[in-house]
Amino acid sequence: MATAKTPQPVTELPDQYLTPDDIAFKFKVPVETVYQWRKKRTGPPGFRVGKHLRYDPADVQQWQRELRAADLSV
Repeated sequence: MATAKTPQPVTELPDQYLTPDDIAFKFKVPVETVYQWRKKRTGPPGFRVGKHLRYDPADVQQWQRELRAADLSV
């Protein structure tokens, strides 16, 4: 008989979340491009902490893998 699993709280967070400046530096693009990606919903998923925009490094890596896979399939 299967029992329902109780959701576990998130216990591991990244050491540091990335800022739009970090993303721009990583991909060698202007920071305005990062904001355009967010506006067009084509960039890595980010979230707001108050008025500050942050990115989870794991989400950025996943987005990068998806871009690479899409580029290879063309």
